[in-house]
Amino acid sequence: MPSPSFLAPALAVLSIGLGACTPTLDWREFEPEDSGIVVTFPCRTDRHARNVVLAGGTSTRMEMLVCEAGGATFALAFVDVAGPAEVAGALAGLRAAAAANLGVAEPPPQPLMVRGMTQHPLASRLRIGGRRPDGAAVQEQAAFFVKGLRVYQASVLGTALADEAVDTFFSGLKLPS
Repeated sequence: MPSPSFLAPALAVLSIGLGACTPTLDWREFEPEDSGIVVTFPCRTDRHARNVVLAGGTSTRMEMLVCEAGGATFALAFVDVAGPAEVAGALAGLRAAAAANLGVAEPPPQPLMVRGMTQHPLASRLRIGGRRPDGAAVQEQAAFFVKGLRVYQASVLGTALADEAVDTFFSGLKLPS
């Protein structure tokens, strides 16, 4: 039997080796209850809800799924609007708020396609560089899209964003028919 003095270094080397095999981003696909979407997150999510005021001054409940991994925060938020006329205002309001939260003007939108989404001219993807309230530099990529009367925002926020992680998160969004 090996001596205890031999086992401690061997276990240390083994634990370092196992730690190197543990993925920083552990992607898992699931359909959050009452969300109407299949999403792939790189970590276990927490669910939050709060009331937000959308365009037109209407207060509505926003549901959010959030997790942190690999130095970034991954989030999916969704709200239901009362009618088709409110969809554009909700999309525009969420886009403007994403930029304003980082202290910058809204950048030019990029095209976005999420499988199963309702086509809308304001559905888009934004790349935002700004500052946190404490002044630290931050980057955000956010996607804004619709399915019927539900408006979604998916976002990744961090000091430096890995394009592969952002693309995996956004490509993992699917709206069942």
